Amino acid sequence: MERESMEFDVVIVGAGPSGLSTACRLMQLAQEKEQELMVCVVEKGSEVGAHILSGAVFEPRALNELFPEWQEKGAPLNTKVTGDDIYLLNGQESAIKLPSFGVPKTMHNDGNYIASMGNMCRWLAEQAEQLGVEIFPGFPAQEVIYNEDGSVGGIITGDMGLDAEGNQKPSFEPGMELKAKYTVFAEGCRGHLGKELIAKFNLDSGKSPQHYGIGFKEIWDIAPENHQEGLVVHTAGWPLDKDTNGGGYLYHAENNQVFVGLIVDLNYSNPHLSPFDEFQRYKHHPKIAQYLEGGKRVSYGARAMAKGGFNSLPKMTMPGAVLVGCDAGTINFAKIKGNHTAMKSGMLAAESIFEVLSSSEESKEEKGGKDLTSFTEAYQSSWLYEELYNTRNFGPAMHKFGTIIGGAYNTIDQNFFGGKLPFNFKDDSVDHDQLKLASEVAKISYPKPDNVLSFDKLSSVFLSNTNHEEEQPCHLKLADASIPLKVNMSKYGEPAQLYCPAGVYEVEQTEDGEKFVINSQNCIHCKTCDIKDPSQNITWVTPEGTGGPNYPNM
Repeated sequence: MERESMEFDVVIVGAGPSGLSTACRLMQLAQEKEQELMVCVVEKGSEVGAHILSGAVFEPRALNELFPEWQEKGAPLNTKVTGDDIYLLNGQESAIKLPSFGVPKTMHNDGNYIASMGNMCRWLAEQAEQLGVEIFPGFPAQEVIYNEDGSVGGIITGDMGLDAEGNQKPSFEPGMELKAKYTVFAEGCRGHLGKELIAKFNLDSGKSPQHYGIGFKEIWDIAPENHQEGLVVHTAGWPLDKDTNGGGYLYHAENNQVFVGLIVDLNYSNPHLSPFDEFQRYKHHPKIAQYLEGGKRVSYGARAMAKGGFNSLPKMTMPGAVLVGCDAGTINFAKIKGNHTAMKSGMLAAESIFEVLSSSEESKEEKGGKDLTSFTEAYQSSWLYEELYNTRNFGPAMHKFGTIIGGAYNTIDQNFFGGKLPFNFKDDSVDHDQLKLASEVAKISYPKPDNVLSFDKLSSVFLSNTNHEEEQPCHLKLADASIPLKVNMSKYGEPAQLYCPAGVYEVEQTEDGEKFVINSQNCIHCKTCDIKDPSQNITWVTPEGTGGPNYPNM
């Protein structure tokens, strides 16, 4: 197919914290050195921030380096953390408040801010555009361009105007080739091109498998008398059982709003478990309900997150490209934070790329397509590496010893030894392999939603403003269409019906028997199906541009 082509020095895939920080840092360096640089960012959402979902308590360390004058520039960080409450929920009614010395110091939030990362990314995009970056929202990166020597040479944006069978409609527009000397992949957790590149270049050789969680978030308008601006609440324990890791949060933001959510690790073993319904139960605990009662839910979303940490980080560079942020898995889950680490990884990538592009040793044509060895060196001498290395055992300890003993180990390791105890726990299990047979475990009976604190999936998806062009190829690809019923249904009760937070997957009873249905229009791009499907039969790819959720301020 003939495609239009554009050439840039650097193409960045994804307008999240890591991608936008890469773009900003590149242009800052270009201006400092008075060099011309062509940088573009492609974003699959309808606008920058439309697909951004994060808790979020924001640590400004990387932002302080990128824009020391961020307060004068109006960055949307208005709510300083004023209090940190951490509870162990040991049942659906009771809770134990943990003293500050009894939790890892990584979870303390002095100097941090409660923020909407969607709005933060919109602000970063403004800074990038002022510096000369071109940003193209509504343009998903569909394919990687490989040069003749095998190096990465850019991306192809998604075709528009195909029908459900892949035939061209009258409105058909082919995607464009965006060629670059270097391409930065900043797609977020489980990026589909990042996944391809990790496999193609064997970037995860010798590493532990990546581990994941699914994180839910709702925004509530609450009664002023229930609001304590700046208060951060974290919980462990109920509603999750002893075999399921994760935890909850409730952050008091500005304007009488709270952000409430639950994270469920995707290595859980019971196929009857529904992460969505666990979250709905969570809001009924008195420690959470006391803030929400009398309030109104105004937004909902969910997103997978990479939790493997240091031991699961792949090699981040390959000829012509680099993975940054959650596409690589730079989240520091010991802090329950990944935005500052994602930003720093992008800034390091920008500095390494600029160093090559500004070198006078080679001609302009010879400067692309190389493996950025300087990035690895810069990363290993940075605070990002030190932070991730010192928390390398956090997740594996929780998985190995459980919430109580693992939590105690992490508290001792972080508070008294700064993460430098001479142990290196590995978790080499694979999340999708952990499900037990449906016949081996008890079914879970979830209460019906009361439509006051708890709700169903479809009304929740409605609040995410999710929309896809109806007549287009399904972006949830089955390698074998028979597996959902022949394998997953018979062994596990087809858990896609439960682990999907948006009601995308159903098994319908018809006159001809059971039918597996994919309601792809409901998809909120969380990537959980791509991760948790026990047969690894589902591959998430990009739908048409602008498709998916439209989060206003998540």
